[in-house]
Amino acid sequence: MRTREGGSAVVNESAVIARVRAGEPEAYAELVRAHTAVALRAAVACGAGAEAEDVVQAAFFKAYRSLGSFREGASFRPWLLSIVANETRNTLRSAGRQRAVAGREAELLAGEALIPESADPAVAAVAGERRRRLWAALEGLAEEHRRVVVHRYLLELDESETAEALGWPRGTVKSRLSRALKKLGLALRAMEAAETTEAAEAKGGGERA
Repeated sequence: MRTREGGSAVVNESAVIARVRAGEPEAYAELVRAHTAVALRAAVACGAGAEAEDVVQAAFFKAYRSLGSFREGASFRPWLLSIVANETRNTLRSAGRQRAVAGREAELLAGEALIPESADPAVAAVAGERRRRLWAALEGLAEEHRRVVVHRYLLELDESETAEALGWPRGTVKSRLSRALKKLGLALRAMEAAETTEAAEAKGGGERA
């Protein structure tokens, strides 16, 4: 399996893992460099917040310790992300708190040039509003629906990788994703309709005044 993350060089995962197993532990740094960006996004999306870097560091350490049981030929990324998700849940339980959706959005999108600096401010405002609605709608989903959308689309895993990362059968991923997208679409349309109504009422009130 070869992968590219965050602009890093292409990594032949199987070859790197074989080198680590053969007594070359320093080769593991190649996997860390290749997957740190997506691991951080996963930790933040799962609610790790300010603890994201610590969660990812612990997840990489646990993955390293477990490489002996890693299935040969499997993809490293979904396996790592399942460890990240478990470590995040453990961290949240021990801390006894949940991150607010605004904090998740800000950290998940930090450093990502989603909107060019040269973009029209009006365009940037519309894009920002869409992201706000999306995160608000995601936060309103049941946990299993939110997790499958995050892994499948925000973390860009394919169906089999999502199943492996979440520990679900592929059929479960497919059915939950279908239900999640329907609920997400309904929530987004409801938000847009409500905001349109509010804007119209505010405009009407201003004209009467």
